[in-house]
Amino acid sequence: MRLAVIGDPVDHSRSPEIHRRLLREAEIDGSYVAIRVPKSNAISVVRRMRMDGYTGCNVTYPLKEEAIHACDRLTDEAERAQAVNTILFGREIVGHNTDGIGARTALETLLDESISLRRIGVLGYGATARAILAQFEENDAYLYLWGRDAEKVEAACKRYEAKPWPYDNPPEIVISTLPPEVRFEPPLLEALIGADLVMDCNYGTRSTLNRQLDREIVTGDAMLEAQAQASFDYWLAHSEPLDESPI
Repeated sequence: MRLAVIGDPVDHSRSPEIHRRLLREAEIDGSYVAIRVPKSNAISVVRRMRMDGYTGCNVTYPLKEEAIHACDRLTDEAERAQAVNTILFGREIVGHNTDGIGARTALETLLDESISLRRIGVLGYGATARAILAQFEENDAYLYLWGRDAEKVEAACKRYEAKPWPYDNPPEIVISTLPPEVRFEPPLLEALIGADLVMDCNYGTRSTLNRQLDREIVTGDAMLEAQAQASFDYWLAHSEPLDESPI
């Protein structure tokens, strides 16, 4: 089983460590490597990976939207998010997305209950945010969205049955999909400080939100583990050998 993660940067990624462990636990002879792929190179690299015999790959920033165009088909999860974080190579190149299920699994484990009917705010409207919004909408959460571009916020709200950020009554649970360097201004800062739970999709040393808020937060490590497991399970369930025999 030959696997990889592509993105830029990619040196910080914990995906090789996690998936090599999953391969060992499943007693599968395989490999998982990190490949730096600059923006605008995803399509050619993904298609070459299929020719080189890869079983699958994960896709991280900034390639999740670009990689869609290398795929022959998208799963419902990838279609709804309009982003790909998992690719399966076979007779077709299939684009899938496990970011949403990863976030939901991590959050429901912390809450020890379903996210159904919980008020959840999402910061950002990029690839990861859309995957989360799609998954959480399907599981009947009340969704609220914050972003700096009002038109993009409005479009995402319509697509995922969310509402713009309610400053007068902020959600109790907040998930940030924003880059580590983003700085918040009042009253959003006050809402994050007062929330019952804040989860940062950044993980490891890239998760710096706790310092800005001066409070305990949940890093994206649990979400990463959950989405990695979902990707691995998807590859195991759907991978098939390529038919190289002549017609």
